[in-house]
Amino acid sequence: MLLKDLLYRVNIERVQGDRGLAIESVAFDSRKVARDGLFVAVRGTQVDGHQFVLNAIDSGAKAVVLEEWMNGLPANITQIQVDNSAQALGVIASNFYGNPSEKMQVVAVTGTNGKTTVASLLHELALALDRKAGLLSTVINKIGKEEAPATHTTPDPLQIQALLAQMRDKGCKYVFMEASSHGIVQERLSGIRLRGAIFTNLSRDHLDYHGSMDEYVRAKKKLFDQLHKNAFALCNWDDRHGRTMTMHCSAKVHGYALKTPADYQGKILEGDFNGSLLRFNEDELWTPLIGPFNAYNLLAIYGASELLGLSDKQQMLTALSLLKAVSGRFQHVQSDRGIIGIVDYAHTPDALENVCKTIQSVTEKGQRLMVVVGCGGDRDTGKRPMMAQIAARYAHRSIFTADNPRTEDPDKILDDMEAGLEMEERSRTLRIANRKEAIKTACHLAVAGDIVLVAGKGHENYQEIDGERHPFSDLEVLTEQLNSSA
Repeated sequence: MLLKDLLYRVNIERVQGDRGLAIESVAFDSRKVARDGLFVAVRGTQVDGHQFVLNAIDSGAKAVVLEEWMNGLPANITQIQVDNSAQALGVIASNFYGNPSEKMQVVAVTGTNGKTTVASLLHELALALDRKAGLLSTVINKIGKEEAPATHTTPDPLQIQALLAQMRDKGCKYVFMEASSHGIVQERLSGIRLRGAIFTNLSRDHLDYHGSMDEYVRAKKKLFDQLHKNAFALCNWDDRHGRTMTMHCSAKVHGYALKTPADYQGKILEGDFNGSLLRFNEDELWTPLIGPFNAYNLLAIYGASELLGLSDKQQMLTALSLLKAVSGRFQHVQSDRGIIGIVDYAHTPDALENVCKTIQSVTEKGQRLMVVVGCGGDRDTGKRPMMAQIAARYAHRSIFTADNPRTEDPDKILDDMEAGLEMEERSRTLRIANRKEAIKTACHLAVAGDIVLVAGKGHENYQEIDGERHPFSDLEVLTEQLNSSA
């Protein structure tokens, strides 16, 4: 592809050299540069790509995109200066792969909790309605029904555009994707034309990266600021940040809510561990999913499917009622002893409280809740005592354990969690750093009718300790322990 075509719609400040060069590849990692390639120097959180421009040239790059002009580059190298190279990378990647998002209806889902569930179930709904669709999520990427592992909540722009191109080439008409705050700030969605964006909710998370709640809110809002006038913005109006997201938004704004008036109004009519009866606007449906958080997720899906025109309402409601829980999201495990096991990805205070409240709302007299929970290492330390307080408030017995300690001492993390507890709460708490032993202990303490909640890791099949990932699945361990205890 010609360099001038790759630079279409890129905000260029200065160019030196030939724009008519034939470019064979694009890279932002100098180690991946190929002969006759284009290197984009991006400022990362750990490394600045500008430091590796000469390495890229040595590896065969004949054009470079950067933010800082460099004097003394070889005369045969074309140099393009831009104001934001991360943003430019997304546009270039889209051009390189033929702007695939323009041929499909792409919907991004953002928020602290619910991103995976909403994106994944929208994808499942589309397939159930015989619509060809793709999925980009933390759990897995899918092209139609074909699966590919996901390594980041939002992959880098080149990976995204390559996946979108594959989806387009295989006939997908819809794409549903998670949009993390990291990915939005790092411009990983640059170059994607969105048909719509959904906001689920916002509570404390990722403050180790963003620094403050205000910056975290701004990161999420940036997604909606970038929507074009023919797109839709669908936001949770029960969340206090819901209307903030769409301030000065060019898209057509719609709201969904359980408590306040909205375009898509929901109500939980009844529910137990077997499911929920819901009313969305004037429509009623039964779903195997339970709790307010799932009602919000399904309501967002209901609204988005209507805005996308996925099908007639009756077909959509039928398909919606058949949707099941996403892996690691309020996933049930039943034991022969009559104990109910639940694995959930709840790793924020708000998510943990939502899950505990949901369990509390459907339990009967005499049923006890055991909560196994930890906090990640090298992350926001402020939420550790908050997580502990929530577990102690709702559980008959809490067991604090390692999550992904990463490079931190697990006992230091547990100390931080326990610091938030009163003496009486500590008397109902155990600390067992070994996660398998913690789950095993909870299963042995439980009796018929009790609920064992293992929170924090959900779908993850590893535990990160001292920088290494070790195989570990909460679902497998909980299933094994519940059944071996029979």
